[in-house]
Order: sequence, then structure tokens, then C-alpha cells
Amino acid sequence: MGQNNLFDNTETAFALKSDSELERAYFLFKMIANEPLVRIGTAVTNFAIKAHLPVQGLIRATVFDHFCGGVSEEDCLPVVDKIYSKKVCSVLDYSVEGKEEEAQFDSVLNKTIELLEFADQKEAMPFGVFKPTGFGRFMVWQKKTEGTPMTTEEEKEWERIEERFDKACKKAYECDVALLIDAEESWMQDAADELVARMMRKYNKEKAIVYNTLQLYRHDRFEYLQKLHEEARVYGFKIGVKIVRGAYMEKENERAKEKGYLTPICKNKKHTDDNFNTTMKYILKNLKDISVFIGTHNEESSYMAMEVMRELTISRNDPRVWFGQLYGMSDHISFNMADEGYNVAKYLPFGPVRDVMPYLIRRAEENTSVAGQTSRELNLLSQEKKRRKL
Repeated sequence: MGQNNLFDNTETAFALKSDSELERAYFLFKMIANEPLVRIGTAVTNFAIKAHLPVQGLIRATVFDHFCGGVSEEDCLPVVDKIYSKKVCSVLDYSVEGKEEEAQFDSVLNKTIELLEFADQKEAMPFGVFKPTGFGRFMVWQKKTEGTPMTTEEEKEWERIEERFDKACKKAYECDVALLIDAEESWMQDAADELVARMMRKYNKEKAIVYNTLQLYRHDRFEYLQKLHEEARVYGFKIGVKIVRGAYMEKENERAKEKGYLTPICKNKKHTDDNFNTTMKYILKNLKDISVFIGTHNEESSYMAMEVMRELTISRNDPRVWFGQLYGMSDHISFNMADEGYNVAKYLPFGPVRDVMPYLIRRAEENTSVAGQTSRELNLLSQEKKRRKL
């Protein structure tokens, strides 16, 4: 099969889906394609959850089970094993958002450590993951980034954030499981970047264990990576990065406009794509120093990565190069690439249904805003439905 129509193979892409799961996926993307429907669905769901209506079962049977691994890590195991039968790994992502109390930050840390131990036992789980704001209040991150003076209590909170980071990264190092640290809004990111770089210096001496995330819809991130690369050479550590396009575009642009500063976001889609691809090529040329997790639903970037790897004779299963997509999306990329021998992992969100809903709603909205994404999914699903009828 020619490299450039690899992603059209729906038989491989949907091999694990039963006919009824295929129908469900088609129904869901059909709904997501109707933008107002997302809004209605969101409103109804939020209302139902707040009113404690027995909506959990309905949500589980539709949206939740399509985009999530389960309500707990044990609950995810059947999915993990099932997709691993097609050589696709899993990244278990505890997707409970927006907590603000110390006790909850500790429980997220404990969950992260548990998941690293869990991953240590399973070949199918090569990565752990957490969000910086899962370990401490957004306001503290923001003050640290802006250099605003903190209260004594906030200083203590920051120390606890540093401790939680160190505990998680140390655990990852001991388990020899790579740890992906998510990126968030630009106005808290500098503090996170600094802390993650410190963890890399400490735990990435032999190879990349700690990974930072670069959101490449930000025009300054390639330059940031080059600076980090210089630092890594000076201090003798390896860099781990997950590269993504980014998830907070509207929010970023609105805040920049409101506060009158230059937006950190690329001026258009093409600029973002170029930034992503330039950064990706730079990393692939510097694998001796940098390991990468390429998180993308973009077919052109995926083809380009395969092409560059071929040119540079990087073996398909080189442990320093991973590709990742979200569970429930872009199976035509994930399963076809895994079938060709590349390292592929699906992000598997999990957690109690009501706690994961904000995450799911954001995903649906993001999907609607990425032009062509949903219609491509629908096309492939209907092709596969036809293929099976024949």
C-alpha cells in the first residue's frame, strides 16, 4: 500500500469495532458534526448531571464509552488489552478537571503514582501523564509565572507543588515509565516549563523519562525548544517532549485582546501547521538528545513524520519516537500506523462519569472547531459500513 493512502484502509482502522459500535460511532460523529447539537447536548447533559437525573447510564452507553476507557483504571483494562492486540498502546489519563483543594491535589498525585506502578506492570502502558494544575491551584502557577509577590500561604502551596512534581517524576524514574506532563494556558506555563526542566535535569540523565508538552499553536515554542536543547547540552540531560497543536486557542486570543498584549497564538492554521512540522523535523534530526511523543490527528503531519523517519533511516519502532491520538478518534491513523510497525499509543481518559464530563464536552467542542475532522471520521465510518455490507 502506498505511503500516502495508508490512512484510507478502514478495514485495519476499525477491525476492533463490532457492527453496533461502528453504528454508535457514526451516530456520535453525526451529532458532533451538527454544531448546535453539541450545544444542546452539552446543556441537557449539564442539567441532567446537576439535577442528579439517571443520565449516567445513557451517557456511558453513548459518548462516554466511545471516548473513555472506563470509570477506574481496572475498568480500562479490557480496552487496554483489546487495542494492544493490534499493537496500539494506552496512556491512561485521569481526566478529572478543575479541582482547587489541597486534599484533591494529593489524591491526584497518589493516582498518578498508582498509575505509574500500574503501567510498570503492563507492556501495553508505556507512559504516565498528569496536568500541572492537577498538583496545585492555577492562581499559584499564574503568580509564579508573572513574578507577582505571593502570600506566605501561597509560597507554601508552591513548595507543595514542587514536592508533588518531584514525587511523581521520581516514581516514573524508579518504574522506568516515561511521564508526559501536559501544557495549559500560556499565563501559567512559564512556571511549569521551569519546573519540568528542573525535573529533566534531575531524572533524564540517561534517557528521557520526564516529558514536557509543547503546544505549537504558540509561535514562541520552537525557539523555546532550541533554548532547552542548548541547556540540555550544557547540563548533560535528555529532553522529552510531547508535541501537540494546542487546546485553548479561543481562550488565549480573547484574553490577549482583553488585556491588550500580543497573542501567543499563531496568526492562522497554516502558520500553526508549519510551526508544528518544523519543530517535529528538528526533533527527528536531534533524536540523540530529544525523544518525542507526536500527539496529532493531522494526517499530513503523520505522513511527513514517516517520510522524515525514512529519509533519516530512523527505524519505525525507535523507542524515542511515539505517535499518539485520543481514544475514540482518528483510528485510521492509530491502527494503520501501528500495523506498519510504528510506536502508537491512544490517550485513554477515565474517571467517574460526572467528573469526566467537562473533559468530554471540551473534546466534542474541539472536534467541531477542527474543520474537516468530523466529516473525515464520518466518511471513513460510512466506507467501512459499506465494505462490511459487501
